[in-house]
Amino acid sequence: MRMPMRVLTYLLPLAILVVAVVLRLLDPPFVERGRMLAFDEFQRLYPRTYTDAAVRIADLDDTTLEKFGQWPWPRTQVAALVQRLGELGAAAVALDIVFAEPDRTSPSNILPIWQQYAKLGPSAGDNTTQNGNGAELARLFAGLPDHDTVLAKAITEIPVVTGFVLVPQPTERQATLRAGFAMAGDDPRPFLPNFAGAVTSLPILQESAAGNGSLNQVPESDGIVRRAPLMLAAGEQIYPTLAIEALRAAFGAKTFIIKASGASGEKAFGAKTGLSSVKVGQFAVPTDANGRIWLHFTATAPERTLPIWKLFEPDFDPAPIEGSIVFIGTSAAGLKDLRATPLDPAMPGVEVHASIAEQILLGSYINRPDWMGGAEIAYLAVLGLALIVLLPRWGSLICAAIALVAITGGVAAAAQAFLQLGYLVDPVYPGLVVVMIYLSSSLIMYLRTETEKRQVRGAFSRYLNPALLQQLADDPTRLKLGGETRNMTILFSDIRGFTGISEQFDAEGLTRFINRFLTPMTNIILERRGTIDKYMGDCIMAFWNAPLDDPDHAKHAALSALTMEREVAAFNVMLKAESVEANRQHIPVNVGIGLNSGDCCVGNMGSDLRFDYSVLGDDVNLASRLEGQSKNYAVTIVIGENTAAQLPGHALLELDKIQVKGKTQPVRIFTLYGDEAMRADPAFSQPAEKHQRLIEVFRAQKWDEADALIGELRPQFQRMDGFYDLYEERIADYRANPPPTDWDGTYIATSK
Repeated sequence: MRMPMRVLTYLLPLAILVVAVVLRLLDPPFVERGRMLAFDEFQRLYPRTYTDAAVRIADLDDTTLEKFGQWPWPRTQVAALVQRLGELGAAAVALDIVFAEPDRTSPSNILPIWQQYAKLGPSAGDNTTQNGNGAELARLFAGLPDHDTVLAKAITEIPVVTGFVLVPQPTERQATLRAGFAMAGDDPRPFLPNFAGAVTSLPILQESAAGNGSLNQVPESDGIVRRAPLMLAAGEQIYPTLAIEALRAAFGAKTFIIKASGASGEKAFGAKTGLSSVKVGQFAVPTDANGRIWLHFTATAPERTLPIWKLFEPDFDPAPIEGSIVFIGTSAAGLKDLRATPLDPAMPGVEVHASIAEQILLGSYINRPDWMGGAEIAYLAVLGLALIVLLPRWGSLICAAIALVAITGGVAAAAQAFLQLGYLVDPVYPGLVVVMIYLSSSLIMYLRTETEKRQVRGAFSRYLNPALLQQLADDPTRLKLGGETRNMTILFSDIRGFTGISEQFDAEGLTRFINRFLTPMTNIILERRGTIDKYMGDCIMAFWNAPLDDPDHAKHAALSALTMEREVAAFNVMLKAESVEANRQHIPVNVGIGLNSGDCCVGNMGSDLRFDYSVLGDDVNLASRLEGQSKNYAVTIVIGENTAAQLPGHALLELDKIQVKGKTQPVRIFTLYGDEAMRADPAFSQPAEKHQRLIEVFRAQKWDEADALIGELRPQFQRMDGFYDLYEERIADYRANPPPTDWDGTYIATSK
């Protein structure tokens, strides 16, 4: 036995290490997701320190809308904004907005609407007047400029970059390129995010602009923007994104140079590995294989953002705008182009564009070199093999310390690499694999100590609540084998009229029916700390407060009984639907439940060869008898007075004082009508007092008063109709055959 366990100590963690390395090589989404979460945490811990890079955001905020009117503005107003930025000395203006449709407020577009209203004026019946009004409006509007033309003229006066959005579907209109492309190395297009069409601004605006850039921001699989593309493709054409196009326009560059594998100085060993950099003017921007850069966001920087309304203030200082690249975007409520980022779950998209431009201007990048993945795999393999070899020799405690040092050291090293070098190093996956290797080796040693616990589980798994079973497994000393006396609550439940129900099914169908009924009933008991003693056909026997202590055993048993009653009602609804579908008679299921509490002997009962964990005692027998009386008293739940005494807050109604068959002493019995909430409801508590008065006058042989009380109680306790019928029959019988004068109200049961 020792040799196989020793071999398994090495083989199992080695198999985990091999699978982990293969998974890391394949890099499925869930592995990448863990890595990204670590990178997010580094960004939150060490955000980029804001440095003024002459990048500004002209913010269309709520105050601006209050002052200048709702969006969309007339293009003349947008033109005024562009002209104002030119006056303030902006180096370039980038519009994080698509003007895809003609301005609805342009004279040529609004004239037909006004002419229509002219026809509906006071002279609506005079065609001459109508035609005159329309002609007058046309004459007045003829001298007004088209708003889109006004905006187009404004954006020719300073470098302005308009925006477009690439979409998966083909479109008639295409984005206009204002720059050239030079490619060094392999064709980059297969590595770029590719689209089929574009939603663009109007041709007059695109052609008047100094540049046109894509507004697309491609988030990761979890919807968070961590990397931003500098280039995108639509078919065979490559397009720049807004930020890098704004840089090109601001610095007067004419061409983008895209460098990919196969270019001079690039080591790809003959493989086509994608892009490595994009150069515009004096800026050579390192990218990943897909032409993306890792974004390093700053915390909120108020100096970056200027509300548009302030730009038009007479005393506005032009210094923040002069020589800056200005992105026009919005943070106004209802207009937000929101993006989830590691620092902000709802960052305006224009801030992402501004962050890209800032990083390029500052040369501040975070990156993940091509060799980083291989280095992480090598680190993982060396550390994993060391742990596999050392664990069986040095033991769990020392190796736990080694694993802890390795994991914390890896996290600290990754954090320092991010902070000092701008490198993204994954500490999550290697650390997780180290933990799995440690746990797998430790598991084998742990299994040796589990033999005794498995024996306990095997003995009790068929009649214990799983939660109680786990407690016994954790502390076997809590289980006392043999017999012991405990104060317990016992439950018996049985289906009434089961013979009639069983006649509808064959043997196999009846088995399915019983299992469908017993399963939810069993779950109800186990979920409330009960222990199943046995099943006897359609009957369930259960008890509480053994083998583990349950001070509230009576309450848990009562809650189980009430829940079983509700579950039976739901079960009947389902059965009725099935009966209709099968075209057979529906016989509803009715159950009787008996509860009783008292001192019982509980333990392993039987012989040395076979035994059951069960309970014996006089109060157990009484619980069984009470279940049988539920049919006689026309109620579902009958409980003994010992149980009733432990349920002072529940809705109880006394049924009788009865001497059950096989007993010499009478006991008071009750029905459990509802829970504590019902007991507190005046709709129950007030008629309950009247019900108790009925029991008292009945025992005092005041038949007329008892009859009158029954008549008053029937509308208030409709579920007790059968019980009140029984008492009316007894009263009629006692009128004809009066009981002895010393009668104390005890009813002698002649059946079980």
